[in-house]
Amino acid sequence: QVQLVESGGGLVQAGGSLRLSCAASGFAFSSSGMSWYRQAPGKERELVAVINTFGHSTYYADSVKGRFTISRDNAKNTMYLQMNSLKPEDTAVYYCSGGNSWGQGTQVTVSS
Repeated sequence: QVQLVESGGGLVQAGGSLRLSCAASGFAFSSSGMSWYRQAPGKERELVAVINTFGHSTYYADSVKGRFTISRDNAKNTMYLQMNSLKPEDTAVYYCSGGNSWGQGTQVTVSS
């Protein structure tokens, strides 16, 4: 059974940082590309970042480029999203995706 569990969300002031984690199980994590998405209230879910199987290739949405860093530790079956210089518009539920599945999401709230 595929399971993705996000953690690390919370409330932070603008300019602050958070590190999200996504613990994966039930599928071949090290052989799977992984992604982070987010969904703000009243908006569609949007792609934030993607990382390939060994972490050598990444993609970022223009809105987060230069501020967010996606990474993975295949030995721990875990993916991360380091979020720096957070802005109020980054407020959303953040989801990890991989293994044809989704996590339950973790709330990130950035106050101005």
